[in-house]
Amino acid sequence: MKFFIINSFRTMVYVAYFAILIAGIGMGIYQQGAFAADVLGMEGPVARVIEIVLGTVVGWIAASLVCGLIVTLLDIRDDINDRLPDARRDD
Repeated sequence: MKFFIINSFRTMVYVAYFAILIAGIGMGIYQQGAFAADVLGMEGPVARVIEIVLGTVVGWIAASLVCGLIVTLLDIRDDINDRLPDARRDD
């Protein structure tokens, strides 16, 4: 049973990572170059490419931070659960 639980957490992190990354790319596509046109003064397809690249980079950073936090919290929880039986023992 522990095998399935560990792999379900791993699957959750993989799904979350790719979902956040795809959301970042989607935001870059949704902007249609508006941010690059306003900030960098670029127009047309170059602005769209810059938006998609920026969305990908922001999505990658956000996915790394969120999934890293998930893995860290799960590891802390696992360590606490490993130590709980020692605290309950009456010696």
